[in-house]
Amino acid sequence: MRRLVFVACLGLLALPVAADPACSDRSFEGRDYTVCEVTAAEDLRLFQIAPDGKPFGTFERINDALAGEGARLGFAMNAGMYHPDRAPVGLMIENGEERARIVTSDGPGNFGLLPNGVFCIGDRFAVIESRAFKAAPPACRFATQSGPMLVIDGGLHPRFIPDSPSRYIRNGVGVSADGGRAYFVISQGRVNFAEFARLFRDALRTPQALYFDGNVSRLFAPDIGRRDMGFPMGPIVGTVVPAG
Repeated sequence: MRRLVFVACLGLLALPVAADPACSDRSFEGRDYTVCEVTAAEDLRLFQIAPDGKPFGTFERINDALAGEGARLGFAMNAGMYHPDRAPVGLMIENGEERARIVTSDGPGNFGLLPNGVFCIGDRFAVIESRAFKAAPPACRFATQSGPMLVIDGGLHPRFIPDSPSRYIRNGVGVSADGGRAYFVISQGRVNFAEFARLFRDALRTPQALYFDGNVSRLFAPDIGRRDMGFPMGPIVGTVVPAG
């Protein structure tokens, strides 16, 4: 009985108790990927500005900041494109504060390959096309804009070329139809947009999915031994779990 009371009391802690996400390797159409699945019950956040007013930039800096909460990252990855000063290219909402405005015009590069979209963390998860988001913005505690959309209402982005020679290590996010689960994916090898998008549509069955970035894509997933290194990044998404 005393054991049951002790376990129940853990639920009263200020920090939500959330297990590390299930990160696993899987193959699809002859390509290898790592998929991290997160539920809406977990503490998923976006990280941009550190307590010192500068961009976090690295997984290690986030973990240093979380240590003050008695917490750490469960998993994390880069979550959107950024300028040379690591400021986000499009919309960024961090803990309810809008740090950068939404951009709905087309333009050069992958971000401007419309339609692009926004990943929103509220009571549930959502990936929403950017112009639709601007017209009727939902309540997001955290949000990041990137592009292009990978899957739009169950269909692939109309400008993807099935046999495109443009191949990079890519990462992105897809959301289940009910918004209760988000799937964060990074390719283990170089893939084109169409191959990457089909993974979300056909294997993960997410009706909406959003591209985060390529070439600079990195994953922090200590449960499977991944601690990717590299130059400082812009926006980062990750789960927060109790330390220890």
